Amino acid sequence: MYTLHQLESWADHHHPKWIDFLRLILGLILIIKGIAFIGNKDEVILMIRTSSFEFLPFVIAHYVIAAYLIGGLAVTIGFLTRFAVLFQIPAVLGAIIFIDIHKGLFTLNSDLGYSILILFLLFFFLFYGSGNYSVDYYLKKYKEI
Repeated sequence: MYTLHQLESWADHHHPKWIDFLRLILGLILIIKGIAFIGNKDEVILMIRTSSFEFLPFVIAHYVIAAYLIGGLAVTIGFLTRFAVLFQIPAVLGAIIFIDIHKGLFTLNSDLGYSILILFLLFFFLFYGSGNYSVDYYLKKYKEI
C-alpha cells in the first residue's frame, strides 16, 4: 500500500509539461468564473436561496467568490496548489449538488457538464499537484539550496 508521501513523490516525477498548461487553464477558468460571480452577486444569492441550500446565502456567495478568485489565482500560478484545490472542491461540489443537478445535463443554460469537468480536474490536481512550472516547485527548489 502506498503512503501519501509516496503517491505525491510519484506524481511529482511523472508530471508532463502539458499538465502544467492544463493547470494554468483551469486556474484562469476559475478566476473568470469568480469575476462573473462578482458581476452577478445578486443572481448568485438568488440561485442559492432558490436551491435547497437556503441557510446563510450571503456567506456562501462570498465563500464561492473567494474560492474561485483566490483559489483560481493560486491554481494558475501553482502556489499551494493542493490546498487551493481543497478550497475549491466544496464550492464546485455544492454547485453540482444544490444548483446544477436540478437543471439537468442536457438542458439549455446547464452548467452541470462544465461543473463535473471542473470537479474532475480539481481532483486530478489534488493528486498531481502543481508541477515543475509553478511557484511551489521554485519554493521547494530554493529551499533545498
